Amino acid sequence: MINLIPKNKNAVGMADLEVFRSDLERALISLDRDMAQQIINKAASTGSPVEIAGELISRSLKSIGDKWEKGTLSLSQVYISGLICEQIIDTILPPSSPVRKNQPKMAIAVFEDYHLLGKRIIYSVLRASGFELIDLGGGQDVTSLCEIIEKKKIKILLLSVLMLPSALRIKKLKEKLAGSGIKIIVGGAPFRFDEELWKEVGADAYGKDSSEAIDLVTKLMAETL
Repeated sequence: MINLIPKNKNAVGMADLEVFRSDLERALISLDRDMAQQIINKAASTGSPVEIAGELISRSLKSIGDKWEKGTLSLSQVYISGLICEQIIDTILPPSSPVRKNQPKMAIAVFEDYHLLGKRIIYSVLRASGFELIDLGGGQDVTSLCEIIEKKKIKILLLSVLMLPSALRIKKLKEKLAGSGIKIIVGGAPFRFDEELWKEVGADAYGKDSSEAIDLVTKLMAETL
């Protein structure tokens, strides 16, 4: 039985959030969008949208990501959970909402490849957690990224990489962007095989999954603002 009644109608306490989080996680794992919407709507009526996005949704998605890392959930459950939350969060925090996180311009892309699933999961989880970021898709190279970053004044860039040669070319990208103040977070197979590679190519951080992406973006935001 899912408990949707908070103890305090004026604010969401930690105990209430944990009840909501546990219920939301079960709904997402079951891919029950209607129940997830009901839980988030009830939580949003008792607390600020920022609190709901930053605490309830992001913590639920991080827990789901952790379970996938341990092999107890499928990648499709992680992916669809992110999509469900991304859709729901726009009902309480539309893209133009002034209560979206105060943040520098951010973007995400697949570097020199078109395998988009990993990037899409990260994008969905970050959006569902209240962050705004531009999805640059796949096939971006050094030249195109430099042009986009300059034009859109991107300050945090997340890059998904599939092959080692592409990972190594991030060093050239970083060199061309020297002096711009941009922070680059990398992820993908080459960095999982060699967890020191991100330092070699000059990236500012490496994340192995969506839950780490939330933490890293939050940390780099504090350094950039």
